[in-house]
Amino acid sequence: MYEVSETNKMIEHENLDVRTITLGISLLDGIDSELDELNRKIYEKITTLAEDLVSTGQDIEKEFGIPIVNKRISVTPIALVGGAACKSPEDFVSIAKTLDRAADKVGVNFIGGYSALVSKAMTKSDENLIRSIPQALAQTERICSSVNVGSTKTGINMDAVRLCGEIVKATAEATADRDSLGCAKLVVFCNAPDDNPFMAGAFLGVTEADAVINVGVSGPGVVKKALEKVRGKGFEELCETIKKTAFKVTRVGQLVAGEASERLGVPFGIVDLSLAPTPDVGDSVAEILEEIGLERVGAPGTTAALALLNDQVKKGGVMASSYVGGLSGAFIPVSEDQGMIDAVNAGSLTLEKLEAMTCVCSVGLDMIAIPGRTSAATISGIIADEMAIGMVNQKTTAVRLIPVIGKDVGETAEFGGLLGYAPIMPVNEFGCETFIGRQGRIPAPIHSFKN
Repeated sequence: MYEVSETNKMIEHENLDVRTITLGISLLDGIDSELDELNRKIYEKITTLAEDLVSTGQDIEKEFGIPIVNKRISVTPIALVGGAACKSPEDFVSIAKTLDRAADKVGVNFIGGYSALVSKAMTKSDENLIRSIPQALAQTERICSSVNVGSTKTGINMDAVRLCGEIVKATAEATADRDSLGCAKLVVFCNAPDDNPFMAGAFLGVTEADAVINVGVSGPGVVKKALEKVRGKGFEELCETIKKTAFKVTRVGQLVAGEASERLGVPFGIVDLSLAPTPDVGDSVAEILEEIGLERVGAPGTTAALALLNDQVKKGGVMASSYVGGLSGAFIPVSEDQGMIDAVNAGSLTLEKLEAMTCVCSVGLDMIAIPGRTSAATISGIIADEMAIGMVNQKTTAVRLIPVIGKDVGETAEFGGLLGYAPIMPVNEFGCETFIGRQGRIPAPIHSFKN
């Protein structure tokens, strides 16, 4: 009874929730050389397999009293699915519209997998999909897109990095009337996982089953409240508290994942135990770091505190589920975390400090608004820096930058909902065009050779 009472308290007063139930759907069996037939197969498979996803999530919410914020879908990377039928970027946009219609039909808010995996080189299909992204995101509501441009095994595809900088800028311009919102649904990865349930980077890898349930939990508020009880204590007590709390949060995710799997008749994949903040007060990773002992996020010691938090979350969560995967750690998206926003406005948190923090956390430079006049080459340079961190450290890193057209430092971009709002952050204005203009790829690091 104590555990039940404790869980209820975490839900009612500490913002504990299951951030997403994500149904992964393979579209490989629908590949067709005729575009109309391919679109038909995609729509039918998604609307059939995901027909009961939203209602099942709602039923679990009611029965167990656990908030499930989002019900989402991820699919096989569309560059692979559309390769035989799509001869131009416009052909891929038609698939984006089909995915959007299917997502609307089954009632999910996002569908991920409008993606290309190009860590070593690009096929023509990959390039066509990437070039279609600006129009795909401008003409749809629910599509999320990702491009994996590097890995520890293959190095960094700098041709893809250069193209992605151009695509981020083009996406910003295509959605300029909405504070360049399209860029909030576009992420560039190094070492992208096949089983990530979180948007915008979710896709279903080719090693996955025909359908799978992956769940992402979230509990920054729960961790913050727990740490308030060990103020002034040593690092041992601090670490133990984070681990125990992460275990409890992950058990909730495991329960929901098992129920969703059984009711939908779809295999359970993984629980992603990431601490994912929201713009709500009391649901902030930044506030956890400040509770650990920082005056403000960005102060000296921030990277060390984040490393400690990330590691203890993993250690505690991994004991609560047989299958932990996805990203699993602490997210630091600026626009989705009120504490991060406050730190930027206070002048303590800069783009360079955020980059340093990504060396030790789950993802990377996430939901960061920058001046709309930032060049494509500069965006590519920032992407390349972040990809290098992932490649060398054998971890997932990502970039979700939003060059807000028509706005500059000192102004604010409004995205709404879970995407929140963000102050425009300054960017180093020295150029990197010559570096980004080089062709080819950065080789894999020497420690990638394990065989």
